[in-house]
Amino acid sequence: MGQGADVLSDPALREIASKIAGEIIISDKPGLEMKKWRERFGLTQVEVAALMGVSASVLSDYESGRRKSPGARFVSRFVRSLILRDIERGGIVLSGLRRILLGSESLKQAVLDMREFSIPITIARFCEYISADLVVGAAHMSTPLLGYTVVDSIKLVLDVPSYDYVKLYGATTQRAAIFTRVTYGRSPMVAVKSMQAGMGGLRPALVVLHGVKKVDELGLEIARRENIPLAVTRIEDVNELIDRLRSIK
Repeated sequence: MGQGADVLSDPALREIASKIAGEIIISDKPGLEMKKWRERFGLTQVEVAALMGVSASVLSDYESGRRKSPGARFVSRFVRSLILRDIERGGIVLSGLRRILLGSESLKQAVLDMREFSIPITIARFCEYISADLVVGAAHMSTPLLGYTVVDSIKLVLDVPSYDYVKLYGATTQRAAIFTRVTYGRSPMVAVKSMQAGMGGLRPALVVLHGVKKVDELGLEIARRENIPLAVTRIEDVNELIDRLRSIK
């Protein structure tokens, strides 16, 4: 893996590698995370195993859960292999990940947590996990979510440049956008509406408000007109909210 080590001398690639490896290591199902990332890079088990110098059956056993969680060294070799092969193919996947995972410092400060799911979860089940009430969009209860992004709404509005907003969507727009430090719920919905106009209609599959007791009528009306499911979590502490989110299997 000497060549892989040289590749990761690029700070941006090293940060991407760290983010991918981190998702795998902290996951309750690291094998499924490995499979998700391997498939995102468009590689087969045989290809990745050959780059790592292991048998395809070993990689298969990890992905299926037949072997216990891989160690940090194995995960590091796995991630480096994904990156190295993509570079050999022209860096198509990495070019997208640079845009998604690497943003301005103000964006990093505003994003409190971000995660992709190995297995989709419905909006109804997601709301159960975070003690949230769906106030708009009851017809979307069965809509699947593939991830979430938690942001400090004040830092987002005041500090983050608009061109960085697209990075809030992570790897997919089929996710929950969770706004903390909300007072009325008007500004997050205005921000979502503005993002749609500036990014070709991109919008989250669910908006969750934290810190608000009653949503401002304008926020509710925007959610209705834009057909965006809107929920309000009853959890008061941000850290508890994030802990609940991270407990989603």
